Amino acid sequence: MTIEQAREERLEDQEPWRDKRRYLWPLGTVMPALPIAAYGLVHATGLELFWWLGPIILFVVLPTLDLLIGRTNDNPPDSERARLEADKYYRWITYLFLPVQYVSLVFSCWVWATQDLGLLSDIGLALTMGVVSGIAINTAHELGHKREENERWLSKIALASSAYGHFYVEHNRGHHVRVATPEDPASSRLGESFWLSFLPRSVWGSLTSSWELEKKRFARHQKSHWTWRNDILIAWAMTLVLFGALVAVFGWAVLPWLVVQAVVGFSLLEVVNYLEHYGLKRGRREDGRYERVDPRHSWNADHTVSNLLLYQLQRHSDHHANPVRRYQTLRHFEESPQLPSGYGTMIVAAVIPPLWRAIMDPKVRAHYDGDLTQANVLPRKRTRYGVS
Repeated sequence: MTIEQAREERLEDQEPWRDKRRYLWPLGTVMPALPIAAYGLVHATGLELFWWLGPIILFVVLPTLDLLIGRTNDNPPDSERARLEADKYYRWITYLFLPVQYVSLVFSCWVWATQDLGLLSDIGLALTMGVVSGIAINTAHELGHKREENERWLSKIALASSAYGHFYVEHNRGHHVRVATPEDPASSRLGESFWLSFLPRSVWGSLTSSWELEKKRFARHQKSHWTWRNDILIAWAMTLVLFGALVAVFGWAVLPWLVVQAVVGFSLLEVVNYLEHYGLKRGRREDGRYERVDPRHSWNADHTVSNLLLYQLQRHSDHHANPVRRYQTLRHFEESPQLPSGYGTMIVAAVIPPLWRAIMDPKVRAHYDGDLTQANVLPRKRTRYGVS
C-alpha cells in the first residue's frame, strides 16, 4: 500500500457512515399504490390480468428481483444509531404509506361500485388491495413499536382497513413476550400445517389473547375494560366507521370486496408470522422461565429488494432482540438462522405444506444440530420427529 493510499483510507475511516440505500427506501411507498397502478395498466394495455398486479408483484416480481440482486448484510455501526434514528427522513417514508393506502382503498371502492369488471377482475382487484392492506400491517408494525404517541395512532389507522386492530395489542404485549415458545399463538411449530393448524390457531389465539391482555390492563387499575380507552374497542370502532363510510358513499356492493381484501390482508400477516419463527424455541432457565430472546429465535432474510419494500421486517432477529430499533438501523447477525429466500418466495412455499416441510424441516434440524428436543415441535407430531 502506498503512502497516498494509506492517507485516503484514513480519510475514509473518518467520514461518517452513509446509508447506501437512503434514497431507495421510498420505494416502500410504491406498494400501497398498486390498485391505482393496476387500473392504469389495464387501461393502457387492455389486459385484464393487471387487476391481479398485487399478487404478481408480491409472488413473481419480488422473488425474481431478490434472486437477481441478492442480499445485503452490511450493518450500520452502533455509533451511528442515534443519528440515523433521529433523521426524520426515514420516519416520513413510513408516514407517507398511509395516505397512499387510503387513497387506494377509496379508489378500489370507486372501481367496484362504478366499473363493470367481471368477477375475475373484481377478485383480482380485491387481492391487489388485500396485498396493500397486508403490507399496511407491516407499516403498522414498524410504527406501533415506537414511543411517540403520534406513531402509535398512525399504527392503529393503518390497521383499520384489514380489520385487524387487535394486532396492536397482541403483537407488542403478547407475541414479543412469548415469542418462540409453545404458549405463543403466532409462533409456528415444527410439523405444523399453515392452513389446517397454524392459521386458525393464530387468528383465534391472537384475538383472545389481546382481549385478555386488555382486561388485565384495566383490572390492574380496578377499572372495567368496557371503555372507549380499550385499544381493541377503538380498533373495532375505527374499522366499522371506515367500512360504514365507504358503504354509505359507494353502496352495499363494495362491502363483500372490503371483507375479501381485509381477509387477504390479515392472512398475509399470519403467513409471515408462520415463517418467521417456524420450529424455533427458547430454552428454559434453571428458574423455569424462558431464556431471553436473542437472534437465534427468528428466521432472517437479508434479501435487498424485499427488505427495502418491507422496512427490513426480514431482519427479524434484531427486531425481536431490540423492538424499539427503527428499521434503518436493524442489523444482520451471523448466528441468526437464515431463510433461503425473501418473504415473497417463502410465502408461496408456506402455503404448500409438503414444499414447506421439504425446505424448512431440514433447516430446523440443522439449526439444532439434529437435536429436535430443543425445537418447538407440534405435540401430535413429536413421535414422527423422534421427540419423546
